[in-house]
Amino acid sequence: MTAAIPDTAAVTSWVGDAVLAPSMHNAQPWRFRWQPDTGVLLLDMDPSRAMPRTDPAGRGLHVGCGAALFDLRVAAAHSGWTARVRLLPDAAGTRVLAALTFVRPAEEPDLDLLHPAIRRRRTNREPFTSEPVAPELRDGLCAAARAEGAHLSFPGTWHLETVLELIASAEAAEALSPAVREEIARWTASGDAKGRTDGIPASAFGPRRYDGRAPVRDFAIGSRPRERSSAIFERLPSLAVLETHGDTPADWLMAGQAMQRVLLQATLDGLATTLNSQAVEWPALRWALRDPLSSEGHPQMVIRLGYGPEVPPTPRRPVSEVLEVT
Repeated sequence: MTAAIPDTAAVTSWVGDAVLAPSMHNAQPWRFRWQPDTGVLLLDMDPSRAMPRTDPAGRGLHVGCGAALFDLRVAAAHSGWTARVRLLPDAAGTRVLAALTFVRPAEEPDLDLLHPAIRRRRTNREPFTSEPVAPELRDGLCAAARAEGAHLSFPGTWHLETVLELIASAEAAEALSPAVREEIARWTASGDAKGRTDGIPASAFGPRRYDGRAPVRDFAIGSRPRERSSAIFERLPSLAVLETHGDTPADWLMAGQAMQRVLLQATLDGLATTLNSQAVEWPALRWALRDPLSSEGHPQMVIRLGYGPEVPPTPRRPVSEVLEVT
């Protein structure tokens, strides 16, 4: 291993991949600072993109930043570099979430295999087919989560019922909370706002569900987007619950990296995915999501998987807006 400093063009390219990560309501709560003299890349949180009503502790913010961090690791590996990551390097509690330095060659060549999936991955809110996800694919996704220190489980029949009921309870609580709905409205658009580079446009809402039980968050509650159709979703959706052993900011960053590794592997496997954090956002519901065989797991995300149609990407802020070279 040789410590070295990549050029600014390479780092800019890696950040371009990082910003394609998913985040809560596509708020993209990250900023990067590149210090070419020292070869250190800092990942900062952007508090202006926090959600105090739905994410008061910043858990979801950290998960999204962790996903961006994983994309950057994959991008560096694709260029023959290893990103060495130090989470939460400043104990004083600044906005710095991670500090990265780089060495050559790549220590994790398997990360390079995930690179084609970064630009193909989508959050898909369309109906999926009834085709089950094969056991070998599930096993591979569980292994992807383990590689990042997290646990992925696929609920059995009775636990699946519990998960679906918890998400339904969260949907009802959300619909009855004007403060939560107002915050969500900030990050959604009833029409495709021209020039907007964040949030969820109406084109990504998916159809309105009039039958089926797939837990797809309806971002159109309280509005009536034009030309929005209705559809039948899965009766028995394939869901996975991502958990971490701890529940600190460092664990949330770990969860984001594990989540993104699972999503990229699922994309390579030809699977469509949807993220759902609704029940996780309500403390009274979150604990009951956990794998009943896990004594210490902390649920961080519910992932819906299956086979669905291609969907367009959601908007992203340009790299020039999120990367500062100092």
